[in-house]
Amino acid sequence: MRYLRCVQFSSETVRNPNLYPYNILRNKTGELLTLDPITMLYGDNGSGKSTLLNLLAAKLGITGADIPHLNYFEKYLQEMQVSFDCDDNGKTYQRVPENSRYLKSEDILYEIKKIQQESILREGYLYQRRKLGMTREQVLKYQDSRQMQVQMERHLFAQEKYSNGETALQIFEDYLVPDGLYLLDEPEVSLSPEKQLALAEMITHSARFLGTQFIIATHSPLLLGSLQGTIYNFSQENLNPCRWQELPSVKTYAKFFKERYKEL
Repeated sequence: MRYLRCVQFSSETVRNPNLYPYNILRNKTGELLTLDPITMLYGDNGSGKSTLLNLLAAKLGITGADIPHLNYFEKYLQEMQVSFDCDDNGKTYQRVPENSRYLKSEDILYEIKKIQQESILREGYLYQRRKLGMTREQVLKYQDSRQMQVQMERHLFAQEKYSNGETALQIFEDYLVPDGLYLLDEPEVSLSPEKQLALAEMITHSARFLGTQFIIATHSPLLLGSLQGTIYNFSQENLNPCRWQELPSVKTYAKFFKERYKEL
């Protein structure tokens, strides 16, 4: 599924080189990114991957955006352009689905921390149910239900039995529901290689069968190599699609294992 067809960076420049987000995206003025059901953003720290995700979340009204109260941030949002795709009937989407979400690595770590604090577990879980559309009356009824008790037992069990990585994967399972645009910022944080591959399978299945679109900022060679989609290297001046085998970090890993092949 594809809700967003493309995004174009602002074509404007400013004199002050320190104004956010122009300073971060100064080498991408006017660039156009064509998006797939799965699009991956690769690049060094400070190359603009997370900035783009946050701008998209703010422009599209997606849950999770961090909107600084800066005039130039609002200015950039107005200058930045997005184009929507068409549905099966040929009608252009006017907005992204309500299920859409911007998930940052620190958000996942925070959710893990919440699970590890029983005192706020119930309140946080009910808060999420409200965000997913439950009315106040439904929440009051739900909090005393057997289903609620089972979910609490599940999370407490996860706290005792599972690692941060296993808990993080469960959090992704909860958040990645059908019919949504998901902006994921370094989702590999806290995930072992095995769990990264499991997340890649989850994303692939969701994009193919559950009506979802993903834009993912990542350094993970496992995600970059496992997911079928377009990759943009933000460390390059020209944002042309590239192959995962060409990326510097992948070459570093390949060299490392090649030099130690006999030890494996």
